[in-house]
Amino acid sequence: QVQPVESGGGLVQAGGSLRLSCAASGHTLSGYATGWFRQAPGNEREFVAAISRSGDTTYYVDSVKGRFTISRDNAKNTVYLQMNSLKPEDTAVYYCTADSLFSRVRKFPDYWGQGTQVTVSS
Repeated sequence: QVQPVESGGGLVQAGGSLRLSCAASGHTLSGYATGWFRQAPGNEREFVAAISRSGDTTYYVDSVKGRFTISRDNAKNTVYLQMNSLKPEDTAVYYCTADSLFSRVRKFPDYWGQGTQVTVSS
């Protein structure tokens, strides 16, 4: 098993930037495809971005393309979500996820972190 742990959330003004980090306990995160989901109050969880185990393939939801970048440093056992040009509609709890399959980590991943709050003010 792997247990993702997110950090880096906070309050930022619209147009600003924020970088989320995801580490893990148990099995190393480098052994898994990983991704990010988010959930705003009253909404269902929404896929945001995913990255393959090696880091050579990424996938984004259309609403964040060109603004968000997912990356990983397997030597540090860490996955990042760089968020630029943030908008109020990006406000949500962001969850780091992991799965053995890249295709599945984008839809229904096996492992979830506890979430970190991102708030974008106007």
